[in-house]
Amino acid sequence: MIRLHDTLAREKRPFVPLNPRRITMYVCGPTVYGRAHIGNARPAVVFDTLARLIRHEFGEKSLVYARNVTDVDDKIIASAKEEGVEPSVITERYERFYLEDMGALGVRPPDVAPHATQEIAAMVAMIERLVGLGNAYEAEGHVLFSVPSDPDYGVLSKRDRDAMIAGARVEVAPYKRDPADFVLWKPSGEGVIGWDSPWGRGRPGWHIECSAMIKAHLGETIDIHGGGLDLIFPHHENEIAQSRCAHAGAPLARYWVHNGFVDMGAEKMSKSLGNIVTPADLLAQGHRGETLRLALLSAHYRQPLPWTEALVSQAKATLDGLYRKGGGAQTGEVDKGVLEALSDDLNTPLALSRLSTLEGDTLKASAQLLGLLETSTDEWFRGDVDASAIEARIDERAEAKKNRDFAAADRIRDQLKGEGIVLEDGPDGTTWRRE
Repeated sequence: MIRLHDTLAREKRPFVPLNPRRITMYVCGPTVYGRAHIGNARPAVVFDTLARLIRHEFGEKSLVYARNVTDVDDKIIASAKEEGVEPSVITERYERFYLEDMGALGVRPPDVAPHATQEIAAMVAMIERLVGLGNAYEAEGHVLFSVPSDPDYGVLSKRDRDAMIAGARVEVAPYKRDPADFVLWKPSGEGVIGWDSPWGRGRPGWHIECSAMIKAHLGETIDIHGGGLDLIFPHHENEIAQSRCAHAGAPLARYWVHNGFVDMGAEKMSKSLGNIVTPADLLAQGHRGETLRLALLSAHYRQPLPWTEALVSQAKATLDGLYRKGGGAQTGEVDKGVLEALSDDLNTPLALSRLSTLEGDTLKASAQLLGLLETSTDEWFRGDVDASAIEARIDERAEAKKNRDFAAADRIRDQLKGEGIVLEDGPDGTTWRRE
């Protein structure tokens, strides 16, 4: 049985879906205004792995996995203005990059990928309902959620009122009835993207997007809601409040699952701090996407993950060993120990440790449950290099050795090593692989 740490309950709980034939999971996806960094890739990889586990346990068609795209946002508007283009130019570009980068890390596309700009009607309808119920109010072209109208506000983050106001970095505005109230709809000025609404031309606040899209595509109450720790407050707290009030007290999600940060030292990795490294950069340096995936899975998903060159090197060395033992095998049965580790709140470090003890078909099947060993041994070690050119240089080296020109033979070996090609001499001749 799968057990997941539920942030709301503050404990691991057995995962019992509402409907085992239609398990619903929603994960907050990218805001597409810039290239994703490796920290943005962690939730994509973590919840892709959880999706693989759920499908293994409940059936391939058991899960409906939704990951949204926020394609209307103040940062998007600012980027578009800076480039002198429409916001859609920015969002389409960076969504394409995001999908390419995550795909390189073995992240499968979600079943549903709702876009904020395509869900405005659902958002307006939910806001209208909240206004009608007295949980939201209009003020100077804005619509705000009334935090005091929800006595259970704060149940997820468990912060006191002052901490919530400070943590939300709420805008001080004279039209607010309460400092903690947050925006559901805001006006759009001349030349700024917007839509007609009962409150005038404007655009949605960030928090309402996810509540409306979950209701539209998955239902009032879903099984799992996921995202990074930084989303617990205010984003997920606000989602809970909106949805609960709009749906007569029905819970938004039955399990709340949050991953920890990737850091470059003392602080989490973020675009605003400028301490980022992107999958695109790492791939351009010659690292394989599978190496980056294993690195992201090497620590438990709830723990911080320091990103270092040593981490990536170790991931590559681990994969080299796994490919030697199981890359050429057929897919067999998943190892019980690997399955037990993953079922225990996605304990990937224990699962990876268990992989190192396996071989052949079992190793391959178990690794693929983690999104690893997805290519052939030959492809892993040789990749897309010009094999015929390398073989020709190996023949040249063999001829040099035959002529006892060892300096030339060593020079060829060193040149190839400088190009990332390692030669291995054996009784049956010389073989080669990428570093």
